[in-house]
Amino acid sequence: MVVERKVFLFVLHKKFMATNSEEIFKKFKEHSIAEFFKKNRQMLGYSGEARSLTTIVHEYVTNSLDACEEAGILPSIKVEIKEVGEKRYKISVEDNGPGIPEQFIGKALAHMLSGTKFNRYMQQRGQQGIGASGCTLYALLTTGKPIKVISGTEKGAFECELSIDLKSNQPLILNKKNLDINFRGLKVEGEFGDLKYEKSSHGPEEYLKRTAVANPHAEIEFTTPEGKKIVWPRIIDKIPKRPKEIKPHPLGVEVHDLLELARKSEQRKVRSFLISALSRMSNEKVNELQSKVDFSLDKDPKELTWEEAEKIVKAFKQMKFIAPEMDSVIGIGKEQIEKSLKNIYAPEFVIAEERKPKVFRGGIPFMVEVGIAYGGGAGRKEDEQIKAEVLRFANRVPLLFDGSICAITQAVKSIAWQRYGIKDFENSPIVVFVNLSSVYVPYQSTGKQAIVEEEEIVNEIKLALMDIARKLQVFLHKKSYAHEAESKKKTLLKYIAQLSQDLGYLTKEDPQKIEEKIRSIIEKRYKQTTMDSAGFEPAASSSQRRRSTIEL
Repeated sequence: MVVERKVFLFVLHKKFMATNSEEIFKKFKEHSIAEFFKKNRQMLGYSGEARSLTTIVHEYVTNSLDACEEAGILPSIKVEIKEVGEKRYKISVEDNGPGIPEQFIGKALAHMLSGTKFNRYMQQRGQQGIGASGCTLYALLTTGKPIKVISGTEKGAFECELSIDLKSNQPLILNKKNLDINFRGLKVEGEFGDLKYEKSSHGPEEYLKRTAVANPHAEIEFTTPEGKKIVWPRIIDKIPKRPKEIKPHPLGVEVHDLLELARKSEQRKVRSFLISALSRMSNEKVNELQSKVDFSLDKDPKELTWEEAEKIVKAFKQMKFIAPEMDSVIGIGKEQIEKSLKNIYAPEFVIAEERKPKVFRGGIPFMVEVGIAYGGGAGRKEDEQIKAEVLRFANRVPLLFDGSICAITQAVKSIAWQRYGIKDFENSPIVVFVNLSSVYVPYQSTGKQAIVEEEEIVNEIKLALMDIARKLQVFLHKKSYAHEAESKKKTLLKYIAQLSQDLGYLTKEDPQKIEEKIRSIIEKRYKQTTMDSAGFEPAASSSQRRRSTIEL
């Protein structure tokens, strides 16, 4: 009886477990990447009303800049924001670029993880093929409305509406028609909800201002919700040199990278695959690699196992390679940064530096550029006080959010600014500019607003900042000396009238002539002191300041 009861309970338990697992797995489904980001839109940068609005502007503007530059066109970009309801705005971004052909319009603007950038090993603003499609997704989620697009290419112009099928992550192209207009470029307009327009350091106006600083070759026009038009004019009529697309460096690849490249390779042997897929690989290097691994490099790359790929990557670390091709990384340029800082902030002092390209993680090329603007209009105004401002950029793109966790912020804070004459950095009229250029920017998240603290990157930023901070220190020292000299001059001039009278009484000479002589000596002495102290001229009007000094 006991045995029968145990058997019955065992069978019942098995039956229940089978039924339960079947019931559970009836709900098992596959989900598209669009559905994933529908529930995790904060990963795309849509984590607050103000931030979401700036993110939309950021995604469209960076796409416009990349498209214009790749087509060899000096960018002219128009951004307009209109309030159309409570927390609802219509945003339009128009550029003069090459436009998007009809057959690619849906994939480019309404298909997650689709685009021209994801698999290219070169410096570019976007990296993932998510940005513009993320904007289309956000419009769908917050207003239910598609975005409107006008595209003009060499074959003509057309307009359409775009949305996304969330279940399949496929673009929906609606109301498409050809246009008989003379238009070249791209205009995207969408209505978005859950937004808030702010005139703050995190708002779209500040974002566009910083974009103008890092892209002096671009003309940017912004119309605010109040109808105010702001223009940041082009100050350099030269398109930046295009970075070269390169192959991954052996010291920069990881095991999964190597296996992925091997699976796609059309080569028949691992040795020929390595030479064709990686930079700085030659027959000599392959032969050296063969001596360090215990399997033949004549095997088919598609048959490469994880363990074998691990051995190759480990062997790479033991070998010496020439550094990656550095023309894959192109900076803004020292002169361009200085011109931008002068144009935007009109400071007393400005200095920039462009460092030589380096590598991080063994073989990923990067370059750091830094600049300092001091005095004049530098700094940010907060509660009637001037505060220090740190401008963070990655591949010329402003990083406005998540500053506290960014490698750039940490590097700036680690500098002992008091050593360089800045006693209270946070409350000084100073702008610190840092741009990181790389074929792969190590962002903290898909929101692309903060850079991971890679040791090589942080050290390079610190070295660059300390170098230009020493030049700022010289300027501040000379400025202090000039101020002290001016105070002495004023003190002496205050007493020359009485001194001239007394000397005239003692020498029986004309007091007026004595006063003119003494005044001439003082003016000459302190005029030379002022000129000697002007080691770095004011950025806003250096020629005028120089002339006025000489005229004294």
